[in-house]
Amino acid sequence: MNSIEIILLNFSEIRRRSIKLWSGIPSEYLDWKPDENAFSIIEMIRHVLEGEHLFHKIIQNRGNLGNYPSPWEGLEYTDLENELNFAKTYRDDFLNMIRGLDESDLANVRIERKEVGQSKTLGDYLNRIAYHESVHTGQMLDYLRTAGVDRPKVWD
Repeated sequence: MNSIEIILLNFSEIRRRSIKLWSGIPSEYLDWKPDENAFSIIEMIRHVLEGEHLFHKIIQNRGNLGNYPSPWEGLEYTDLENELNFAKTYRDDFLNMIRGLDESDLANVRIERKEVGQSKTLGDYLNRIAYHESVHTGQMLDYLRTAGVDRPKVWD
């Protein structure tokens, strides 16, 4: 297994566990949030899905996000199935971009985010994207614990 295949496996495994978690949340809790300043559960799910597209655009532009028009802008929150269906094309595009990389790209392509003082190799940046979703999975597990909702077992 090469580095690209390992990165794709990692993204696949993280998303599988996220979906397992999200699918186990009763629909009556989708608007729940621990406090007024926090994301609701459905907002956090969208944040993860939209964030991956945002990161993909950052990679395509080598760090310059420019005037990013989010495809999610103005969309109503509904349910998990609709969120996943809407994100599917963007997810497929992101994974296909990774599949099209050469292993040397991971070390030689740089993502320069001047607005946040960040300069990373593409391999590093891809791992940070995966970490973002993983962090929110842990945060969601805490949400469910706080709300007194049974938590799906994501550690299978």
